[in-house]
Amino acid sequence: MEKRGKVAIIGAKGLVGGALVEVLSKSYEVIPLDREELDVTAYGTVKRVFKDLMPQVVINAAGYSDVDACERRTQLAFSVNAEGAKNVAKASSLVKAKVVYISSDYIFDGKKETPYREEDQPNPLNVYGESKLLGERYVQEHSDDYLIVRTQWLFGPHGRNFVDTILNLADQGKGRIEVVEDLIGSPTYTIDLAQVIGELLKRDVWGIYHVSNSGQCSWYEFAKEILRQIGKNDVELVPILSADLTRPARRPIFSVLSKEKLEREAGIKMRPWQEALSDYLKRRGFKIS
Repeated sequence: MEKRGKVAIIGAKGLVGGALVEVLSKSYEVIPLDREELDVTAYGTVKRVFKDLMPQVVINAAGYSDVDACERRTQLAFSVNAEGAKNVAKASSLVKAKVVYISSDYIFDGKKETPYREEDQPNPLNVYGESKLLGERYVQEHSDDYLIVRTQWLFGPHGRNFVDTILNLADQGKGRIEVVEDLIGSPTYTIDLAQVIGELLKRDVWGIYHVSNSGQCSWYEFAKEILRQIGKNDVELVPILSADLTRPARRPIFSVLSKEKLEREAGIKMRPWQEALSDYLKRRGFKIS
């Protein structure tokens, strides 16, 4: 099959970037770029690399995503997540490439009681969310052909994530695991996310889209489903409140993303998170019950 064009993926060794490389390599000539090959905070370097490569699409999946560490390392968070996004968008425009920016549900404050739409007013509660929101604004300011994909609660095969944490704790014989029950979101399988980004590129859409698997749950319900699917009955999950944890960064209580626009304008319907979780667990070698 003839490949469609050249796609540069920044942050190629990360959770999202790794999934994008895996999925998009089937249809595009993919150029994986990680920190060693490209420092997004250095505009001169970004510009030079893009002029050498001349990609048709640049996907910026690079980011400083340790939400609590962002509170301490504010300058680094803004340097990578915002200034880096600006550098990538400006350099993409120079070579007439479409830019895709991976953003987050953390741009919202969680005070809504229904899923967040793309046009809802952002109001981040933490430095990470602020830096991602500024990154979005820079992309919109410096690119005429952009796609901003907001996603959330990521799990998948190319980096550390909540599913792996629960599996590891259960495997270590932890008979009792405390999990937060009052934060609500939609788990998202990175392979599904990458496939949707591929579809959006194929349809040449632009603007802001929310992408996550369908359905919603708390972290506690997510953990319960992980253990249920692998038939692990000897672990007691203990629900706790987010206020019981002393973490530097505040989290939105309810950050479910609406997929109405994705369905209406792109004709893409996301599968339930439980089904996506089963696929990931099978990939990890588990028999699903």
